[in-house]
Amino acid sequence: MKTMDILAAVLLVVGGLNWGLWGAFEFDLVATIFGGNTAMLSKLIYGVVGLAALYQAFGLKAIQRRWLGSPATA
Repeated sequence: MKTMDILAAVLLVVGGLNWGLWGAFEFDLVATIFGGNTAMLSKLIYGVVGLAALYQAFGLKAIQRRWLGSPATA
């Protein structure tokens, strides 16, 4: 499962950088690389990044147990 944790984290970084570029320069890197924001591959990337966010959000306690060995107190 640690592999999934790392993959989700990488996807969230990609999504965060894409949103940062959009906010700063109105430049969508995913759309530029994969053929526009309505292209099927771009939609797939957006969807996978969204799923990674859900995975991280709903699995936060389990992820902390896997990586830290005990549940977080906060």
